[in-house]
Amino acid sequence: MDIKNFDVKNKTYIMGILNVTPDSFSDGGSWNGVEAASEHARRMAFEGADIIDVGGESTRPGYTPVSEEEEIRRVVPVIKRIKAELDIPVSVDTCKAKVARAALEAGADMVNDIWGFKKDDDMARAAAEYGAVCCLMHNRADTEYSSFVLDVKRDLQESVNIALRAGVKEENVILDPGIGFPKSPEQNLIILNKLEELYMGYPILVGASRKSLIGYALKLPVSRREEASVAAAVIAAYKGAAFVRVHNVAAHRHAVDMARAVANSGKNQN
Repeated sequence: MDIKNFDVKNKTYIMGILNVTPDSFSDGGSWNGVEAASEHARRMAFEGADIIDVGGESTRPGYTPVSEEEEIRRVVPVIKRIKAELDIPVSVDTCKAKVARAALEAGADMVNDIWGFKKDDDMARAAAEYGAVCCLMHNRADTEYSSFVLDVKRDLQESVNIALRAGVKEENVILDPGIGFPKSPEQNLIILNKLEELYMGYPILVGASRKSLIGYALKLPVSRREEASVAAAVIAAYKGAAFVRVHNVAAHRHAVDMARAVANSGKNQN
């Protein structure tokens, strides 16, 4: 995956979520096993996904951690199958260097780390060794912010610094403001509202699909959050997000493209 092949200034690309876990908050257990997972990857690619994000450990509130070996057992065969069958970039959703290395060795193109290289000291080196694209998500151990948006930017800059010091190329960095990690319900909405203020010269990925900010705003259970997920992605795309991470690719594809078309309109007019 060469980020230079993505027109991140003018388009919003869709990252399709492929959870090969029994306990993810929205679709846990739906795609367990190589056959089911690869079939879902093919479907998402057909529906217009630009990247497939494979995760082997749930990150929902109260999740049960799994060992590195178990996470590798879940994701590596799926990544190998997808890369053998589809011409599409694959991301591995992990915060563990050993898992990242195994996934990259299996053909993954990108590392999507919910801890922004701050949990495992070897993560940045692993990504740098393989020349991988890195999505660094905002996360922290507490919710004590002195100036919310500014603190999120400072935290993200720390992740960028870790990546660059390890040898990750600057052009391989993507930033995720971390909706749902750890922020109040209101702060999660603020992320979307003020997304353009979080731009730091790197492409932004937004993952709001079916998350608790929708439940907070609309009082809806996970099973009824699809239309609102599309709305959140449309807002992110209109505000310039280069990537949106979603469960239902088909529901998002044209909506996101339309948002960018409107946002881009008139750019070349005097």
